[in-house]
Amino acid sequence: MGVRIKSTAVSRAGDTHSVVTHSGRAARRALERAGVAPEQVGVLINTGIHRDSNTVEPAVSALIQKAAGIGLEYAKGDPTTFSFDLMNGATGVLNAVQVAGAILAAGGVEHVLVVAGDTHPSLTRAVADDEFPYATSGAALLLEQTDEPEGFGPVHVTTTEGTPAVEAYVDTATMGTVGRGLMTVVREDGFEDRLLEAALEVARAALAEADLEDLSEVALIASTPSAEFPLRLADALGIARDSVCTPDLGDGDPHTASLPQAYDRAVGAGTLAEYTRVLFVAAGAGPSAAASLYRLPALVGAPA
Repeated sequence: MGVRIKSTAVSRAGDTHSVVTHSGRAARRALERAGVAPEQVGVLINTGIHRDSNTVEPAVSALIQKAAGIGLEYAKGDPTTFSFDLMNGATGVLNAVQVAGAILAAGGVEHVLVVAGDTHPSLTRAVADDEFPYATSGAALLLEQTDEPEGFGPVHVTTTEGTPAVEAYVDTATMGTVGRGLMTVVREDGFEDRLLEAALEVARAALAEADLEDLSEVALIASTPSAEFPLRLADALGIARDSVCTPDLGDGDPHTASLPQAYDRAVGAGTLAEYTRVLFVAAGAGPSAAASLYRLPALVGAPA
C-alpha cells in the first residue's frame, strides 16, 4: 500500500497576510476539489514555520483547522479530527508525507491533510526581500491510501554536519515590546551550495532505490531557496531543465509551501502529462534535506 495525492490547492496574495487564513483557504479548496467532506479528514498536519505574530500557543494547526471548518462539531458520535504542527523548515512537507503514510497504514483514518505556508510575523507584507526572503502564502495537500502502485516512495532524509546554513530567530536582546512582529533571517555565505549538497544526497538515494534508467520520465519539483536552485539540482542529477516544475515565484520563495505549490501549478497546466514520476526534493536549514519519488497516476488532469 502507498500514499497518493488526492488533491492540492493554493492561496496567495489577495486580501490578507495571515498564514492561518491562507492555509485554511487552501485546505477548504483542496477538499472541494476532491469532493471530500471535512468530517472525512482524520488528521491535519501543519508544516508552516513563520506564523502570524510569532504565535507560540495554541498550535497553529488548531487555528488552521478552525479556519478550514474541519472538526468543529462536538456532539456525541461526531467524527473527530486531530491536528498538530510538524516544523522542520523546507523539508516539513515531505516529513509530513512520511508521518501520514504511517497514520494511514494504521487504519481508522480516511484522509490526512497537510498544510504549509509562511508569512512575515508583522502581517504587513506579502513579498520577500533580502531581510525576509519568504513570500506569504498557503498550500494544502490532501493524501489518501492506495492499493495501486502509484504514490510516494520512501522518504529519504539527511542532515549534514557544521553550522545550520540558514537561521531564523527572534532576537530577544533587542525585541523590546515589538517582538511579535519581528523575525531575523540569516543566510550564511555559500548557504545554497551546502543545501545543494544535502539535496543531491537524498535525491540520488531516491533515484537509486527505484533503479531508473530513463530520467526523461522524471519531473523534478524542488524547494526554492533561489529561483536557480531547482535548475542547479536538475543539472547535477542529469534531469533535463525543461522537466523542472516550480511554484509561482513572483512574490519570492514560498518556503514550506514550495513543493505543493509547484505540484498544483504543474498539474493545473498539464505539465506532468508526459511523465510517469515526480522527484520531490526539499532542502533547508540544518542543512537538512528530504526526497521522495512519486509515481503519478495513469492520467493526471486538472488539479486533483
